[in-house]
Amino acid sequence: MTGVSTLGQALNQIDLIKGQNRLLISLSTQMSTGKKTNVFAGLGTDVLTSKRARANFKSIDTYQNNIDIADRRIRLMLDAVNEFKAQARTFSSAVLGLSQESAHQKGSIIVWDDPLTTATENVRVGVNGAAMDVDFSTLQDLASNLYGFMVDLVNAKETDRFLLNGADTLTKPLIDNGALDSKMTNLLTNWKDELSPNNISTDQLISAITARTTAEDPNAITDTIIGYSAALSAGNVGDVFVRTSESFEVQYTALANDSGFRDILAGLSFMKNATLAPIADVFAEPYTLGDAPIVNGAPGADLDEMKENFYAAFNAVGQLVESGLKDIDKIVAKLEGSRARLNDIKTGYIEQKNALLTTISDVEDVDTNEVAVRLTALQVQLDASYRVTALLQDLSLANFLRR
Repeated sequence: MTGVSTLGQALNQIDLIKGQNRLLISLSTQMSTGKKTNVFAGLGTDVLTSKRARANFKSIDTYQNNIDIADRRIRLMLDAVNEFKAQARTFSSAVLGLSQESAHQKGSIIVWDDPLTTATENVRVGVNGAAMDVDFSTLQDLASNLYGFMVDLVNAKETDRFLLNGADTLTKPLIDNGALDSKMTNLLTNWKDELSPNNISTDQLISAITARTTAEDPNAITDTIIGYSAALSAGNVGDVFVRTSESFEVQYTALANDSGFRDILAGLSFMKNATLAPIADVFAEPYTLGDAPIVNGAPGADLDEMKENFYAAFNAVGQLVESGLKDIDKIVAKLEGSRARLNDIKTGYIEQKNALLTTISDVEDVDTNEVAVRLTALQVQLDASYRVTALLQDLSLANFLRR
């Protein structure tokens, strides 16, 4: 039994053991977690440093996630735009490669001589067949096959989000409703039919195909005719931005009706149109002066004029496609520029996060080797304390003398 004289000593020993046990639990926790404490309050005066570093780290995480999402979308946009460009380049090469030395019609040339004169005029008035040769047919087939594919490319999506319709991401930017083909047929028909009250010249045809608004040309192929969405045609879709910090945004907009896309689609529509062929008027034989053509070719008084007018329009459309390709290069450069800026910002954030992790580690983490040494020493101390306590609890005069 403990005497009154030893009570204070016993209580003191008990407090000492309790303190050692608390320290043992704390060191064991530090050893298993690698952290100084499980609660912010345990950091003492370092708590503010830890909280601020963690808040900044979380904020950077949010912006970095925004950048990752934007980068993924830009990559998808670039994939679609670059594929559009590659196919348009193939089409342009085919247009440039079409020989302009012949009328590309399989029929024989019809030559007319005035029977009332003694001279032989040999005026080439047209051709006796409307069928086109393989080179021309191949070009038209290519344009026809490409058109639908190109429409799909400008309608590129990420899940349910359209990528080339600006901020109006839920609306399909382009719908091929047949209006463009109908408009092109109408223009070509009025161009070829020189007796029509709606007849247009070669210059007027070229102007209508290249113009985008009725203010530029009353016969213009507008964005609405091509099939672009109402908001896109009106320029009301808005730009696309990604927030990269509290006060900074990066814009990465590319629109389906940018001039590069629009001009190439117009060029494809022209080349694939069934009314484009034949190049020269087709007449029945025997031909008599004043006979109406069975099928109209390009306007002109004779075969040479028809070829000249046809290739004037043909080459203008080819130049339109080439111009479109240059504009697409600008779109690619713009998107790549946005992506590069985002990558620079992300690199900066990675460096900031590493610095913040160092700060957090300095404040919160422990040296496990040091903790292991302290833990071993404490276990020895605690064992000794228990032994001393046991001896004190068993203290008596007899035991004292015996020892």
